[in-house]
Amino acid sequence: MESLTLTGLLKEVAGKFPSRRAISVSGKFDLTYSQLDKLVELAASRLVAAGVKSGDVVALSFPNNVEFVIAFLAVIRARATAAPLNPAYTAEEFEFYLSDSESKLLVTSSEGNQAAQAAASKLNIPHTTASLPTGDAELILSLALSESDLANSISGDTNDPSDVALFLHTSGTTSRPKGVPLNQLNLVSSVRNIKSVYKLTESDSTVLVLPLFHVHGLIAGLLSSLGAGAAVTLPAAGRFSASSFWSDMKKYNATWYTAVPTIHQIILDRHLNKPESHYPKLRFIRSCSASLAPAVLNRLEESFGAPVLEAYAMTEASHLMCSNPLPEEGPHKPGSVGKPVGQDMAMLDENGIAQAPGAKGEVCIRGPNVTKGYKNNPEANKSAFQFGWFHTGDVGYFDEDGYLHLVGRIKELINRGGEKISPIEVDAVLLSHPDIAQAVAFGVPDDKYGEEINCAIIPRDGVKLDEEEVTSFCKKNLAAFKVPKKVFLTDSLPKTASGKIQRRIVAEHFLAQISTAKVPKFGA
Repeated sequence: MESLTLTGLLKEVAGKFPSRRAISVSGKFDLTYSQLDKLVELAASRLVAAGVKSGDVVALSFPNNVEFVIAFLAVIRARATAAPLNPAYTAEEFEFYLSDSESKLLVTSSEGNQAAQAAASKLNIPHTTASLPTGDAELILSLALSESDLANSISGDTNDPSDVALFLHTSGTTSRPKGVPLNQLNLVSSVRNIKSVYKLTESDSTVLVLPLFHVHGLIAGLLSSLGAGAAVTLPAAGRFSASSFWSDMKKYNATWYTAVPTIHQIILDRHLNKPESHYPKLRFIRSCSASLAPAVLNRLEESFGAPVLEAYAMTEASHLMCSNPLPEEGPHKPGSVGKPVGQDMAMLDENGIAQAPGAKGEVCIRGPNVTKGYKNNPEANKSAFQFGWFHTGDVGYFDEDGYLHLVGRIKELINRGGEKISPIEVDAVLLSHPDIAQAVAFGVPDDKYGEEINCAIIPRDGVKLDEEEVTSFCKKNLAAFKVPKKVFLTDSLPKTASGKIQRRIVAEHFLAQISTAKVPKFGA
């Protein structure tokens, strides 16, 4: 029988591939599936013995290390809820997230995290550390346990599909972050969808470049690999490093990787400035979490000789919603996020009527991977769940082949005198300029048109670029009403922890500076 829980699936994989490599810490050690399973069982037993109960929320704040992986899997094995948090948060941010998630315990790496611990202390939430000193011993949790507690085992306890396993917050780019509970069925459904569309098997291997406190890295990179019996490598530094990326990819025989467009850009820039002597033969490269400009997709394919498959995902869908297929399954279309995977999808108008191919509507989904609702937020649930569908807040349309094309967030579309402009389309044109490294278009208030379009760009290293040249390039490649009326040149753009450019913050920043001659750096 097909497992209806993620923990059940991982148990099956450990039984099937006990001696295969599951996780490597680059240059340090490897864990087999059998070793990983034993470490998770023991750590889960320790958590239960320490008083962690079914349904309790356990906050985890770690770099991308093996301790996080074991602690995360142990928490959900114990039928508790894991709430991964960005270790770079301030004490105030930790206080919000710990409070909003109603966390009962904070777990960090052995070095601790001052800001997280200060917030937990203020909220009277106990803190413990997790360390794996040698890589093959047990995960040491700094929990006070008696000898009788240590003998406790959770082997007789089974997970249920309805167990809430993961609690994440939306990125909160337009409003207060919303809490998203995802249960075991949501997670295993998404893992199966990802395995299916990319044909992930025990022969695959990847290097994680994305933070594991975000749904993209956690589910697409880590959990889908583990659910397929594939191998995962964690960078030695606990985070992405362009200088070690390709050496790790080659050393660990990687067959694919997944990243956000900004990381693809960094990898491309390094290739242009300091190319490797050779690159591994990859089955595919995946891009998700933000729109990938067709020009960047083409550069990636030319540089690394692998198909680049753009996908579409969100936290509320346990990550994957759409993806371009592997070459043997059909064409992948630059500028499209592909076809729905493992769920129903429709473009609905404001009355809930599904739109025909070519007609725009709000992207709406339903399926076993979709959250049942935001935590303690009836207002958000009322607007997000209508007509029997979850409403994503994105505008898009299906083409005649059933591929989804995104126009933009409903709240980010620019209304210039009644003409609706997709900032994603303008981004793509800007990024097709050979001397532009990063770009973002945004709307600003305008007395005549209601809204006008501006953009901010980062030129490539060592390149001189001025506003006039960018405007001239846009005039050749865009309809007149879509051409940015002001171009800001900068050397940094604010991004979310997952690497997505924060369009709203860019707009607010440059709007505030529009009357000054010099534009300061973000955060200055």
